[in-house]
Amino acid sequence: MSKRMRLLMELLVNFLLPWLCYRWARPMWGEVNGLLVSSAPPVLWSLWELRSHKRVDALSMLVLAGIGLSLLALLLGGDERVLLMRESLLTGLFGTAFLLSLLLPRPLVFYLARATMERSRDDGREHCENLWRQAPFRKGIRLMSAMWGAGLLSEMALRAWLVSWWPVERCLLILPWLGYGVAAVLVSATWLMRKRMARGLLVVEAHRETVAS
Repeated sequence: MSKRMRLLMELLVNFLLPWLCYRWARPMWGEVNGLLVSSAPPVLWSLWELRSHKRVDALSMLVLAGIGLSLLALLLGGDERVLLMRESLLTGLFGTAFLLSLLLPRPLVFYLARATMERSRDDGREHCENLWRQAPFRKGIRLMSAMWGAGLLSEMALRAWLVSWWPVERCLLILPWLGYGVAAVLVSATWLMRKRMARGLLVVEAHRETVAS
């Protein structure tokens, strides 16, 4: 499947089909069951991904975890407003984890960066450890952790406010775009910060070479 077709399928499965399922199921089974039926397309897509590629990507994991939270909310007596918050409950937990990791010697983003380096190069772990000894790298990693934590918690707070005021149908159609928009902003900011960190490391390296010579 081409990248363009895959993107089209993801938009169809995660936005249009859930809305259509909700519109179809709500008159017969009510708001809560309508929301659960709307979760069927993402679940089936996730199962297809797992069977075809033997893996579940981050978006599919988020959807499946959201379904689990939805069922838990039903068992605990939650209404349709609680179900609409299911994905943001996860982002809120992730945001809290990013912020709390700033209290640790090495924040959460460091371990994510190290895992990425280990997949891209043979000496990835050693390279990341060496970078951690550089002040620009440490500062950038901590700023990224704070940025992701604050961004994800802000998304959860905004979604909670919208869910409390908007009709359920409008929330179901619009709120997923909010999550993707926040993620796009955070990813773009991370890319810019990585470029800035790289320039800072080059300056430090050039200074060391000057001193050594």
